[in-house]
Amino acid sequence: MTVMAVSGTGTGVGKTVCTAALAALALRAGRRVAVLKPAQTGVRPGEPGDADEVARLAPGTTVRELVRYPDPLAPATAARRAGMPGLPAERAARAAAELEDEGHDLVLVEGAGGLLVRFDEQGSTLADAAALLSAPVLLVARAGLGTLNETALTAEALRARRIMCAGLVIGSWPREPGLAERCNLGDLPAEAGAPLLGALPEGMAELEPEEFATKAQALGLAWMTTVGSRGART
Repeated sequence: MTVMAVSGTGTGVGKTVCTAALAALALRAGRRVAVLKPAQTGVRPGEPGDADEVARLAPGTTVRELVRYPDPLAPATAARRAGMPGLPAERAARAAAELEDEGHDLVLVEGAGGLLVRFDEQGSTLADAAALLSAPVLLVARAGLGTLNETALTAEALRARRIMCAGLVIGSWPREPGLAERCNLGDLPAEAGAPLLGALPEGMAELEPEEFATKAQALGLAWMTTVGSRGART
């Protein structure tokens, strides 16, 4: 597995921090890592986006962004409002394949919002790009109430498209988890039909890069160190 998509079960669940954590761990294992952000919304030219945040938290990662739109909306809607073209899934898949061909051992493709958020007026989604690449999808979920339904729906959409779920990560684990959060730790794997691989603590993005990578490694995400070695299985 060289290319993996990272999708949230919704927006604001911690996809970018999770993507950066995976990149940091793979870099520590000596891999060449690239992160592709096909569509960035809510950011104007010259402002830092999600790819820049990954580069800050995981220095040494090759980052690439294909399109950006100023309004904080779904990419297809933001593109329409800006009078700009949307992003076909084929273009996203081609860009990921090019990063792989450039010699990167691991290419992470970070979506925008959830799995089926539209990139263009033709209905292209991250799921379409993952299918074109034959790439698994890592799900990033919320910790609290509502996450079980969101996770189950996303996992069902993956199965319907015959896309492998690489696992599940909680993108922001609260400092003081309540009953729902604690129970969800046990229930989420059943809803996803995939293992829970870890939970990133709230505020992790505030750490410096070295501490960030060390924290990610201590959280049980070390399985990622074998991802990207050519021919490796996970």
